Amino acid sequence: MVDRELYLPKSWAADRDRCRAAKIPDERDFHTKGDLAKAMVLRALASELPIAWVTADSAYEQEGRFRRLLEQSGVGHVLAVPKSQFSAGCPRIDRLFAQAPAEAWERSSCGNGAKGPRVYHWAAVRLPAVAEYDYQDETQVRRRWALARRSLTKPDEIAYYLAYSQLDTTVEQLARITGTRRSAFG
Repeated sequence: MVDRELYLPKSWAADRDRCRAAKIPDERDFHTKGDLAKAMVLRALASELPIAWVTADSAYEQEGRFRRLLEQSGVGHVLAVPKSQFSAGCPRIDRLFAQAPAEAWERSSCGNGAKGPRVYHWAAVRLPAVAEYDYQDETQVRRRWALARRSLTKPDEIAYYLAYSQLDTTVEQLARITGTRRSAFG
Protein backbone atom coordinates (compact mmCIF):
# COMPACT_ATOMS: atom_id res chain seq x y z
CA MET A 1 0.00 0.00 0.00
CA VAL A 2 1.31 3.40 -0.98
CA ASP A 3 -1.33 5.72 0.45
CA ARG A 4 -4.66 5.70 2.23
CA GLU A 5 -7.52 8.02 3.11
CA LEU A 6 -10.26 7.70 5.70
CA TYR A 7 -13.72 7.67 4.12
CA LEU A 8 -16.00 9.49 6.50
CA PRO A 9 -19.74 9.12 5.70
CA LYS A 10 -21.81 12.33 5.64
CA SER A 11 -23.66 11.26 8.79
CA TRP A 12 -20.38 10.99 10.68
CA ALA A 13 -18.96 14.22 9.25
CA ALA A 14 -22.06 16.06 10.48
CA ASP A 15 -21.75 14.59 13.99
CA ARG A 16 -18.58 16.21 15.41
CA ASP A 17 -19.10 14.68 18.87
CA ARG A 18 -19.13 11.21 17.35
CA CYS A 19 -15.99 12.05 15.37
CA ARG A 20 -14.19 13.32 18.46
CA ALA A 21 -15.14 10.16 20.36
CA ALA A 22 -13.60 8.14 17.51
CA LYS A 23 -10.51 10.45 17.56
CA ILE A 24 -11.24 11.81 14.08
CA PRO A 25 -9.73 15.31 13.79
CA ASP A 26 -12.15 18.25 13.64
CA GLU A 27 -10.71 19.38 10.31
CA ARG A 28 -11.72 16.09 8.68
CA ASP A 29 -14.73 16.76 6.41
CA PHE A 30 -16.87 14.62 4.15
CA HIS A 31 -15.32 13.77 0.77
CA THR A 32 -16.66 11.36 -1.81
CA LYS A 33 -14.70 8.17 -2.41
CA GLY A 34 -13.88 9.51 -5.88
CA ASP A 35 -12.42 12.71 -4.43
CA LEU A 36 -10.31 10.70 -1.97
CA ALA A 37 -9.04 8.43 -4.76
CA LYS A 38 -8.20 11.43 -6.92
CA ALA A 39 -6.21 13.01 -4.07
CA MET A 40 -4.24 9.78 -3.54
CA VAL A 41 -3.49 9.40 -7.25
CA LEU A 42 -2.36 13.02 -7.53
CA ARG A 43 -0.03 12.55 -4.54
CA ALA A 44 1.37 9.35 -6.08
CA LEU A 45 1.91 11.03 -9.45
CA ALA A 46 3.69 13.94 -7.75
CA SER A 47 6.03 11.49 -5.99
CA GLU A 48 8.99 9.66 -7.47
CA LEU A 49 7.15 6.33 -7.36
CA PRO A 50 6.78 4.52 -10.69
CA ILE A 51 2.98 4.36 -11.10
CA ALA A 52 1.99 1.82 -13.76
CA TRP A 53 -1.52 0.69 -12.75
CA VAL A 54 -4.47 1.71 -10.64
CA THR A 55 -7.25 -0.73 -9.81
CA ALA A 56 -10.49 0.14 -8.06
CA ASP A 57 -13.97 -1.06 -7.25
CA SER A 58 -17.00 0.54 -8.89
CA ALA A 59 -17.48 3.15 -6.15
CA TYR A 60 -14.52 5.05 -7.63
CA GLU A 61 -15.65 4.92 -11.25
CA GLN A 62 -19.15 6.35 -10.93
CA GLU A 63 -18.36 9.86 -12.17
CA GLY A 64 -15.84 9.07 -14.90
CA ARG A 65 -13.61 11.96 -13.81
CA PHE A 66 -11.34 9.54 -11.95
CA ARG A 67 -10.87 7.48 -15.12
CA ARG A 68 -10.11 10.61 -17.16
CA LEU A 69 -7.51 11.73 -14.60
CA LEU A 70 -5.72 8.40 -14.96
CA GLU A 71 -5.91 8.47 -18.75
CA GLN A 72 -4.65 12.06 -18.98
CA SER A 73 -1.74 11.02 -16.74
CA GLY A 74 -0.97 7.99 -18.92
CA VAL A 75 -1.63 5.57 -16.06
CA GLY A 76 -3.07 2.14 -16.87
CA HIS A 77 -6.22 1.19 -15.01
CA VAL A 78 -8.73 -1.57 -14.45
CA LEU A 79 -11.84 -0.16 -12.78
CA ALA A 80 -14.87 -2.20 -11.80
CA VAL A 81 -18.11 -0.72 -13.16
CA PRO A 82 -21.81 -1.49 -12.82
CA LYS A 83 -23.48 -3.47 -15.60
CA SER A 84 -25.32 -0.32 -16.70
CA GLN A 85 -22.03 1.51 -17.45
CA PHE A 86 -21.81 3.30 -20.81
CA SER A 87 -18.54 4.18 -22.51
CA ALA A 88 -17.60 6.40 -25.47
CA GLY A 89 -19.43 5.14 -28.54
CA CYS A 90 -20.65 1.95 -26.85
CA PRO A 91 -23.89 0.70 -25.32
CA ARG A 92 -24.24 -0.51 -21.76
CA ILE A 93 -21.33 -2.75 -20.85
CA ASP A 94 -23.54 -5.76 -20.10
CA ARG A 95 -24.98 -5.55 -23.63
CA LEU A 96 -21.49 -5.69 -25.13
CA PHE A 97 -21.05 -9.15 -23.63
CA ALA A 98 -24.66 -10.45 -23.67
CA GLN A 99 -24.32 -12.17 -27.05
CA ALA A 100 -20.63 -13.07 -26.82
CA PRO A 101 -19.96 -16.44 -28.46
CA ALA A 102 -18.47 -19.24 -26.39
CA GLU A 103 -15.02 -18.74 -27.97
CA ALA A 104 -14.95 -15.12 -26.74
CA TRP A 105 -14.56 -16.37 -23.16
CA GLU A 106 -11.16 -17.65 -22.06
CA ARG A 107 -10.36 -19.39 -18.82
CA SER A 108 -7.73 -17.55 -16.81
CA SER A 109 -6.64 -16.93 -13.23
CA CYS A 110 -6.60 -13.45 -11.75
CA GLY A 111 -4.19 -14.61 -9.04
CA ASN A 112 -4.21 -16.74 -5.92
CA GLY A 113 -6.77 -16.36 -3.19
CA ALA A 114 -7.14 -17.98 0.22
CA LYS A 115 -8.25 -21.23 -1.44
CA GLY A 116 -5.83 -21.23 -4.38
CA PRO A 117 -6.06 -19.82 -7.91
CA ARG A 118 -9.06 -17.60 -8.62
CA VAL A 119 -10.09 -18.91 -12.04
CA TYR A 120 -12.86 -17.35 -14.13
CA HIS A 121 -13.92 -16.99 -17.74
CA TRP A 122 -12.79 -13.64 -19.15
CA ALA A 123 -13.85 -11.77 -22.27
CA ALA A 124 -12.67 -8.41 -23.57
CA VAL A 125 -13.81 -5.93 -26.19
CA ARG A 126 -11.61 -3.16 -27.53
CA LEU A 127 -13.41 0.16 -27.25
CA PRO A 128 -13.12 3.04 -29.72
CA ALA A 129 -10.07 5.25 -29.28
CA VAL A 130 -10.29 8.72 -27.75
CA ALA A 131 -7.58 10.71 -29.51
CA GLU A 132 -6.65 13.12 -26.72
CA TYR A 133 -5.94 10.25 -24.27
CA ASP A 134 -4.99 7.24 -26.37
CA TYR A 135 -2.35 8.84 -28.62
CA GLN A 136 -0.12 10.94 -26.42
CA ASP A 137 2.80 10.45 -28.77
CA GLU A 138 4.02 7.69 -31.09
CA THR A 139 5.66 5.79 -28.20
CA GLN A 140 2.59 5.84 -25.94
CA VAL A 141 -0.28 4.37 -27.89
CA ARG A 142 -2.86 3.03 -25.48
CA ARG A 143 -5.96 0.91 -25.73
CA ARG A 144 -9.32 1.18 -24.01
CA TRP A 145 -11.12 -2.05 -23.07
CA ALA A 146 -14.39 -3.35 -21.70
CA LEU A 147 -13.66 -6.48 -19.67
CA ALA A 148 -16.00 -9.11 -18.21
CA ARG A 149 -15.30 -11.80 -15.60
CA ARG A 150 -17.76 -14.69 -15.48
CA SER A 151 -18.03 -17.34 -12.78
CA LEU A 152 -17.17 -20.87 -13.94
CA THR A 153 -19.91 -22.45 -11.84
CA LYS A 154 -22.55 -19.68 -12.01
CA PRO A 155 -22.34 -18.21 -15.54
CA ASP A 156 -24.99 -15.59 -14.76
CA GLU A 157 -22.60 -14.00 -12.25
CA ILE A 158 -20.62 -11.53 -14.31
CA ALA A 159 -18.49 -8.60 -13.13
CA TYR A 160 -17.61 -5.76 -15.51
CA TYR A 161 -14.59 -3.48 -15.82
CA LEU A 162 -13.26 -0.65 -17.94
CA ALA A 163 -9.54 -0.78 -18.60
CA TYR A 164 -6.88 1.40 -20.17
CA SER A 165 -3.52 -0.07 -21.08
CA GLN A 166 -0.48 -0.10 -23.29
CA LEU A 167 -1.25 -1.40 -26.78
CA ASP A 168 0.46 -4.76 -26.22
CA THR A 169 -1.35 -5.65 -22.96
CA THR A 170 -3.14 -9.01 -23.15
CA VAL A 171 -6.48 -10.06 -21.68
CA GLU A 172 -4.59 -12.47 -19.40
CA GLN A 173 -2.52 -9.57 -18.05
CA LEU A 174 -5.65 -7.48 -17.50
CA ALA A 175 -7.19 -10.40 -15.59
CA ARG A 176 -4.13 -10.60 -13.31
CA ILE A 177 -4.19 -6.83 -12.75
CA THR A 178 -7.89 -7.06 -11.93
CA GLY A 179 -7.02 -9.63 -9.27
CA THR A 180 -4.93 -7.03 -7.42
CA ARG A 181 -7.96 -4.78 -6.98
CA ARG A 182 -8.49 -5.57 -3.29
CA SER A 183 -5.12 -4.06 -2.45
CA ALA A 184 -5.50 -0.76 -4.27
CA PHE A 185 -8.51 1.50 -3.70
CA GLY A 186 -10.70 -1.57 -3.29
